[in-house]
Amino acid sequence: MTEIPEHLLKRSKAAKGKASGDDAAGSGGDAGGDEGEKIPGDLLTGEKVAPAAAAPAATGEGAVATVPPIQLGEGGHTQRLLTVVKSGSIQDVKAKPVDKVHVWPHLLVVEFVSALAITAFLLVFSVWVNAPLLRLANFNLTPNPSKAPWYFLGLQELLTMFHPMVAGVTIPGMGIFALMLAPYTDTNPSNKPEDRKFAIALFTVHLMFWSVLVIIGSFFRGPGFNFTMPWTDGIFFEL
Repeated sequence: MTEIPEHLLKRSKAAKGKASGDDAAGSGGDAGGDEGEKIPGDLLTGEKVAPAAAAPAATGEGAVATVPPIQLGEGGHTQRLLTVVKSGSIQDVKAKPVDKVHVWPHLLVVEFVSALAITAFLLVFSVWVNAPLLRLANFNLTPNPSKAPWYFLGLQELLTMFHPMVAGVTIPGMGIFALMLAPYTDTNPSNKPEDRKFAIALFTVHLMFWSVLVIIGSFFRGPGFNFTMPWTDGIFFEL
């Protein structure tokens, strides 16, 4: 039998004492006691006999069928104790703000507006300023020195130092591959310059290396693409 809590026993005794003090006698007194009880007797005993089981069986042997005890709550209702689960184990609440945003619309909208602004600026600028084009090319006369555009002069400078396979394929390929691996070699999420020393050093070395080659090819290469001093022989550079 299920153990009855102590506070329920006290309430039952108090209810019975109050019912016994009434002036009603006989069955009326018993009925008054039952009405005054707020805790059913079945809950105190922990078991209940089914109404059909109280009658003798059909076999005539006078046996009384019993059913397993049914635990009932107040008012005769069956009750079940549920486990109280903390909300934290069901709902994952992140206290820290997430530093990531969606590409659309936060990034693409800004890039699209910037592209429109640059396009409009170039359109207006090209109306008032003509492009610095040279005269028509003469295929019988090759200009000396013949230089590539300034953004390719670093590569042209490498051709004067290494084999074309090394200067045109190997070194640029290694540089591009190193830049592709940069986000994976430096995974620091901080945006502060003092925390990104490796990334800043890598970019600085790459920028200075290419800038030096472009400056040499632009101002220190004369006729025949030979090395020359700009303050002595002049500047052989055109956009």
